[in-house]
Amino acid sequence: MDGVREELLTGTGLLLRRWSEEDAGAVLEAFAPAEMLRQSGGTPISTREAALAWIAARRAAWDDATGYAWAVTGPAGVPIGNVAVTSINRAHDTGWVSYWTTQSSQGLGVASAATRAVAAWAFTDLGLYRLELGHRTGNPASCRVAIAAGFAVEGLERAKLRYGGTRYDVELHARLADDAVT
Repeated sequence: MDGVREELLTGTGLLLRRWSEEDAGAVLEAFAPAEMLRQSGGTPISTREAALAWIAARRAAWDDATGYAWAVTGPAGVPIGNVAVTSINRAHDTGWVSYWTTQSSQGLGVASAATRAVAAWAFTDLGLYRLELGHRTGNPASCRVAIAAGFAVEGLERAKLRYGGTRYDVELHARLADDAVT
């Protein structure tokens, strides 16, 4: 999409930018914990080639205007997380938000600040009206991120996700462009 900003500031010292091939090492490190397998769609990211493929997929979605994934970087400029708007539906002006942070960045407000910044961007620059996100009900940290980013709880989707042989309920959150967010 022409004219899409490739960098955003969060107001908390974080910079959001497009993923680049130079980030392959950071992607490998981020996906090293077993829990991150869920964030990769079940495909292990354990080699440089896999990390480059993950980055290439995010860049391709950006170039096709079907999704926008941002590397969340701290003062050192190294990615410490990811925040994305995908599943963009222009007929209804909606999108799906996802996020993750590295283990060393969890609990520091990184994901909530990045999610707030990307939501504001999606509403203003993309003209979306509704953003949704979901998390497993057994993931209270993700729920805290969603609430802190201004996403209201809307309901429960029973047994929506399956990882291995186990199904998980998902709590759905949404934020509208005209929601008052403090």
